[in-house]
Amino acid sequence: MQFSQSLEKSLNSQERITTPVKTIAVSSGKGGVGKTNVAINVAAALSELGKRVMLLDADLGLANTDIMLGLTSRKNISHVLSGECELHDIIVQGPLGVEIIPAASGVPEMAELGVREQMGLIHAFSQLKMPPDILLVDTATGISSNVISLINATQEVILVVCDEPASITDTYAMIKLLSQQHQIRKISVLANMSRGTLAGKQLFNKLKRTTDRFLDVSLDYIGAIPYDNLVVRAIRNQRAVIEAYPNCPASFSFKQIAQKIQHWPQAKEAGGGIEFFVERLVRAASCE
Repeated sequence: MQFSQSLEKSLNSQERITTPVKTIAVSSGKGGVGKTNVAINVAAALSELGKRVMLLDADLGLANTDIMLGLTSRKNISHVLSGECELHDIIVQGPLGVEIIPAASGVPEMAELGVREQMGLIHAFSQLKMPPDILLVDTATGISSNVISLINATQEVILVVCDEPASITDTYAMIKLLSQQHQIRKISVLANMSRGTLAGKQLFNKLKRTTDRFLDVSLDYIGAIPYDNLVVRAIRNQRAVIEAYPNCPASFSFKQIAQKIQHWPQAKEAGGGIEFFVERLVRAASCE
């Protein structure tokens, strides 16, 4: 893929985005745990708190977010990287004011970007005149190099897990990889489709007992989203449950989690803006 010839100029420009931005990856060890739905609703709950929130669909070759919300986007991140348009041209409005950056759908070469293509993201993000307060990155599932690079580039990571053996096993494997090979020492865990608050906490404790014994990593329990038939109904109607059914149990839990996230301290790293996020992404990818 090609990227703008002004990339080097934008990297060296003094007019860099320096507004502090919280960057958070939402990921999971396996599919089927509701990761993208969690990312959408956490983003919407944060937006409802008055934050400017941007959600990057980073499953780059298999778009999910805009499809789940029934959004129509004529262009996506692949058109940005090919130089056909700027990033602001592809942003679509999601629930409760969330700004969504759609991925490509059915474009397999997008699934594993090279370093040069990932560098193109620096140019793309540097063109944003109004950076968000929070950038949520909905990664693909599993431990591909793209997923790990994205997690390495963010300040925080939330792993979504549900109470079934394959999900627990794959989540542990992902925590092991992140802690042992990438020195990520703090990971937040969200229990999804839980049969109650107590069940979510018990699932977390089960995972934490194992990581405490074998790994050098600190797990933080961010909360549980209860199994709720209204979540299923909202998904079928291509809506965020927090917008469609704001008073249901799942929506209440998403709001509680958003309250926790907004009080997370800002990472003390130079820059701290979106451009800094993608620079970290390039460095992480170059180390693979």
